[in-house]
Parts: sequence; structure tokens; C-alpha cells
Amino acid sequence: MTKTLLCLGFGYTARALAHDLIRDGWRVIGTTRNLDEAAPLDGVELITWPGNPISLNGVTHVLSSVGPTEGGDPVLVDLADMLADAPNLQWVGYLSTTAVYGDHGGAWVDETTPVTPSSQRGRWRAGAEQAWQAIPDLPLHIFRLAGIYGPGRGPFAKLMAGKARRIVKPGQVFSRIHVDDITQVLTASIDQPNPGAVYNLCDDDPAPPQDVLGFAAELLGLAVPAEVPFDEAGMTPMARSFYGENKRVENHRIKDELGVQLHYPSYREGLRAVRAAENLETFTPPEETTGV
Repeated sequence: MTKTLLCLGFGYTARALAHDLIRDGWRVIGTTRNLDEAAPLDGVELITWPGNPISLNGVTHVLSSVGPTEGGDPVLVDLADMLADAPNLQWVGYLSTTAVYGDHGGAWVDETTPVTPSSQRGRWRAGAEQAWQAIPDLPLHIFRLAGIYGPGRGPFAKLMAGKARRIVKPGQVFSRIHVDDITQVLTASIDQPNPGAVYNLCDDDPAPPQDVLGFAAELLGLAVPAEVPFDEAGMTPMARSFYGENKRVENHRIKDELGVQLHYPSYREGLRAVRAAENLETFTPPEETTGV
């Protein structure tokens, strides 16, 4: 049987995984809410969902990156029974978030840390994880992702547009993960399935966001943006909520169980790679002008 991956939600991470699997001879099907707005990828069969029926006939692997809402996980509302009865599933991956751990005041957390979400999005994710885990005999693997970055999804565009701000909240750190490292973890799990496993996906270097932005500016030869105190930043409630959780996320399990060696163990290696992928290595900073 041809290995067939169904991506429920064909977004940034699913697209990166599909690119690698198609190269290895996989069949890949992806769902999108709007076919006209979806970014196509050669070899991927895109279907509009919700709106069209989904079949799991011949599907051997499923990846869900659809976010939950107050009403639960939209995938399970429609497809829970079908997933439970699918005869050929060898691996199911659910992309969750480290927000399920809540706030730990900058302390380290790992997969054994109790799930104690403190934000609405964390509570929704924790509920979705439980709903996926409740499906009997599903070969489920949960991946708790830190902040995702990569080509087309990094700080460089805002820096070049002069719109980046180095917001500083003393003691605040975030964990993050390059999309290429996400895909290598997912493929390693597919190759070594362990139903019931939960993995944190992050790099080795939780860091203050202002340090990351400052390093990105230096890579481009731009002036490092001035610091803006968190309390004076005038952020949206959603943006402020991210700063309400402060933790350092451990990633030993992906290394010990899956044998993963991160391509980008810190944001420094990762941002250098993004700069190269976005062809910014020859970027010439604009000349400063002065009034006369």
C-alpha cells in the first residue's frame, strides 16, 4: 500500500512536511478552507474542508494542525467516528502547543510536567489533546510546539520595514523551533511510531524575545531597535497573553527516543538559515538620512 498522508489543515508546517514526504514517494492530501487562497504544492491533492466529504480509504497517516475553538476540535466534531473506524492508520500526529503547560515563572518544563494551562488558547488545546486521546486504539502522537519560525515566517520583514519592536519584560523567555526541525521530528516519529507518546518540539535555547530580534537586526546590518518596556508597549490582549506565560521547555525526549539532532539548536543558527533561504545575505541596509 502506498504511504498516504492526510493533512487536516494544510498550513505552514504541514506544507513543509509534505514537501519532504513527496520527495520520498508519498501520496499527500491536504485540506484547506478556501481552495482559491491556498498555496499549492506540486504533488499535493488539495480539497476544500469543511464543505466536502473526507475519505480515509487508503490513508495510512494523518496529521492534524487545525486549531480548537470554544466548541472543541473541529476535526473531531466531524471525523472522530471515522478516525476510530479507519482500518489502515499506522500513525496519527496532532500538533498542539507548549501553552498547555501554562506559566512556570521561567522554570523548566518537560513532558511529565502537569498540564495546567493559564490562557484560553492553552485550555482549548489541553481539551483537544484529551479528546484526541479518548479515541480508542488510535495510533496517536502529540507534538507540543514552541513558537514556529522559518523562511517566510521570521523577524526580517518587519525589521526591514522598520516596524519591529524590542518589547522587554524582565525575566521573560520564550522557546522556539525552526520548521525544518519540526519536520525532522515528525518524520522520525513516523519512522518509529510510539502510539500514546507526547513530545515537546523546541530548540535548546529559550531566550528573551528582545535578544532574538536584536540578533536578527545585526544579521541584516540594521540598527538594533530600541527597547520598549512591556507595560508601555500598547499591545493587543492576544499579544499580551503570550507574555503571561514564562517557561523554559525541555526537548530531551525527541533526542533520546527519536534520535533527533537539531539542525538549529538555537535561534542564532536558525536565523542565519532563514536569512540565507530568503536571499538576504547580500541585503544592503538603507542609508541613514539627516535633515539640513
